[in-house]
Amino acid sequence: MVHGKVQTGRYNSASEVVREALRLMEERDRVKAMHRDELRKKIAVGLTSLEEGRFSDGEEFFAQMDAAFDEEICAKEKMVAAQQGEQHQVGQARNGQE
Repeated sequence: MVHGKVQTGRYNSASEVVREALRLMEERDRVKAMHRDELRKKIAVGLTSLEEGRFSDGEEFFAQMDAAFDEEICAKEKMVAAQQGEQHQVGQARNGQE
């Protein structure tokens, strides 16, 4: 694999390929560590909320999310219908109809 990378001409030597691979591995490890730390912080916040009695019933939460999504979809459908109505009126005005 290393030899194949050198053969492409992108790298001048096997050591360049290895250095790049090590750099990418180090970067991946840093990103994983960051994500792990962020997740731990979020878990800590959630546990603190639970301990303080600030939580929602799961079924209630998802019912609220469904209702919010339904409202958003309805609003978007109304907006699209209004835009289509405006386009229809513009088309009629251009054709001398109203």
